[in-house]
Amino acid sequence: MKVKSLVGAPLLLLVLGCSPLTQENYNKITVGMSYDQVTALIGKPDTCDDVMGVRNCVWGDEKRSVQVGFVADKVLLFSANNLK
Repeated sequence: MKVKSLVGAPLLLLVLGCSPLTQENYNKITVGMSYDQVTALIGKPDTCDDVMGVRNCVWGDEKRSVQVGFVADKVLLFSANNLK
């Protein structure tokens, strides 16, 4: 039993430590993608604001983030900060 838990712990940390906020995934975002396509690629956003038909969503924090603006559920603008 102990062997299984010792083997499983590093694997769990590896899986939980992997963030979809990578430069590689950011490079896959394109104008015209749907909100569902973006969330399938980089996960659920940390915040979203809807103002006058524009949905602005942010993944990450002040140090490392991706921002995407959607109009009619399609990517119009996107930017990233400090991805590696």
